[in-house]
Amino acid sequence: MNKQQSPDYAKMSQATAISLGLMRGRMYRGAVNKCVNLLVHYPEGCSANCAYCGLAKKRPGKYRDKSFIHVAWPVFPMEDITSAINNAPTYVKRTCISMITNGKCQGATVEMAGRLKEETILPISILISPTIMNESDLIDMKKIGADKIGVAIDLATPELFDKYRGKGVSGPHSWEHYWKIMEKALGIFGRPNVGAHLMVGMGETEEQMVSLMDRLFRMGVENHLFSFFAEQGSKLAERPQPPWFTYLRIQLARYIIEEKLAGLRDMHFDRKGHIIDFGLSSDLLESVISCGKPFITTGCSGPDGQVACNRPFGNCLPDVKQWNYPYAPNQEEIRLIQQNIFEIE
Repeated sequence: MNKQQSPDYAKMSQATAISLGLMRGRMYRGAVNKCVNLLVHYPEGCSANCAYCGLAKKRPGKYRDKSFIHVAWPVFPMEDITSAINNAPTYVKRTCISMITNGKCQGATVEMAGRLKEETILPISILISPTIMNESDLIDMKKIGADKIGVAIDLATPELFDKYRGKGVSGPHSWEHYWKIMEKALGIFGRPNVGAHLMVGMGETEEQMVSLMDRLFRMGVENHLFSFFAEQGSKLAERPQPPWFTYLRIQLARYIIEEKLAGLRDMHFDRKGHIIDFGLSSDLLESVISCGKPFITTGCSGPDGQVACNRPFGNCLPDVKQWNYPYAPNQEEIRLIQQNIFEIE
């Protein structure tokens, strides 16, 4: 009996399946998923054991049934996926293949990317698993037609990375190797075609996260910002999300840095690492906050230069108060941001 596995099959996020008409459903405030999010799939799953991940090896349950970012990821044949992409709504602007830590994954990912490049018209990103990769794998991905690479650094410090992804959870990942592969990717794909996933709420201070964002910006790496949001049954299932006002400040700092309005050296922090000065005049700061742009999901862009990987409600449940807005926040939402962003615990 043929196994349903990559490269002939892939998992697809529920939001993507809704966008492509493969599942029924609708989203809060008319949000739409602009990126076809695919996940390389093997019945045995991922060999890593990241404490916060729904796909962690030691999370209870069969791998096929495990949720990821709080939603189901049904398995589809690649021919159904390519057909659906070619009939997708015009708001769908990109396809992203997410790798898992499995020794068979590199070859399957390249084959899947090549098929998508040949059979569809959308640009292709790959969220890589650096632990199982070297420079030649990146070169193969570039040659086959992928134009952007993502690296899930996630944690703000090497100590936190090791605690939640490495030795602390008997996991295979290494902070040093992740950075080595990200730097190699930057050399092969160029700026602004490499992005780093960062996750707020894992025990870092605001100052530590801002320092990392500033470092990435100076390197030429894009910043794709997430909030911790516990997966049921994971090792950190009982851990709360970071305070909303903390995440809002990190989002605002990211925007200020990437828009070249100010940098780490211009900002000031209190003794606990909270941001207390963003390095802007009060009028300019208020203007930046009220435009709403800093609080919209960050991710790989589409051909129009706008964020395509907008991951609707990947960080929180749909509500007026959101950790990542998958659309421009309205006036009610902006007022709520203004009322909360300067709160300190």
